[in-house]
Amino acid sequence: MKTLGLIGGMSWESTTTYYRLINEATKARLGGLHSAPLLLYSFDFAPVAELQAAGKWAKLETGMIHAARRLEGAGADGIVICTNTMHKLYDAVQAAIDIPVLHIVDATAAAMQAQRCKQPILLATRYTMEQAFYKGRFADKFGIDARVPDEPGRTAVHTIIYDELCRGIVTPAAKATYLHEIEILAKRGADSVILGCTEVGMLIGAGDTALPVFDTTEIHARSAVDFALGD
Repeated sequence: MKTLGLIGGMSWESTTTYYRLINEATKARLGGLHSAPLLLYSFDFAPVAELQAAGKWAKLETGMIHAARRLEGAGADGIVICTNTMHKLYDAVQAAIDIPVLHIVDATAAAMQAQRCKQPILLATRYTMEQAFYKGRFADKFGIDARVPDEPGRTAVHTIIYDELCRGIVTPAAKATYLHEIEILAKRGADSVILGCTEVGMLIGAGDTALPVFDTTEIHARSAVDFALGD
């Protein structure tokens, strides 16, 4: 089994989910006492979040490249960026190392294509919902048209992620907010839901809406195990 290098800590709440899911999938595939060989570079999220809010992506890029190179040097065979938002820096990270970086959009799109979903609701950080690095990859590579809430909805979704979910706080009010945004966009023709931030699965899941739900964290973790096992 190949060794996976995880770039985590953004937030650590979702990184723990990646660790659990990757090891659960490995055990399910290999049985017995098997678990996944993993290397982890974990950021302190507070300064990362401050740089995101300030739009200082060049400084974040430097940090991400440093993390990826450290993992490659330590023996990782592939890199998993354990956050959707930081895939904004995917191209720079991939160009800086000689091992593959497993893109979360590619894994999620494959799962969506298997269910013939092409007009999903995207619930994520403001950066992921508004910038082209994520929706653009869905559209350009896979013909998937991701829909997002209107401005007040995007603000509410984003704020809940940073002020609550990244701090491990899950409330009925936050869940109701997310389900309200899903209801609005479903009435406008959306055919599925992408949990496009690695913490959103803490709040809602497949049992909360009649639409198909694609949890990017779960999908990304499974695809990482497929890679590690050579599938």
